[in-house]
Amino acid sequence: MTAVCKDGTNFSGETRKGACKGHKGVQTWGSQAAAPAATAPKTTSKAAPITTPAAGGGAGKVWVNTKSNTYHCMGTKYYGKTKEGAYMTEAEAKAKGAHADHGKACK
Repeated sequence: MTAVCKDGTNFSGETRKGACKGHKGVQTWGSQAAAPAATAPKTTSKAAPITTPAAGGGAGKVWVNTKSNTYHCMGTKYYGKTKEGAYMTEAEAKAKGAHADHGKACK
């Protein structure tokens, strides 16, 4: 079983089940080897990761990702580096309903 997915990738498998999963579904089915899509696949541009922490942090402060309501401790991977967030004390973060990243409170 072969198919061309809606994003331009090809699928081949024993059955149709799961065909083009994660590729926006099936565009066309075929019984022979799928031909390359006539149009180039769409590409998505992801924003470059933020590598420099936002200004304003420091001892006694956590970074609260305001989109996910998760707080990150100083020295961790995402401290001051998510797209949306604010510095505050851990107590303030908890009072606002934020939870610790991976359930680990700051030391």
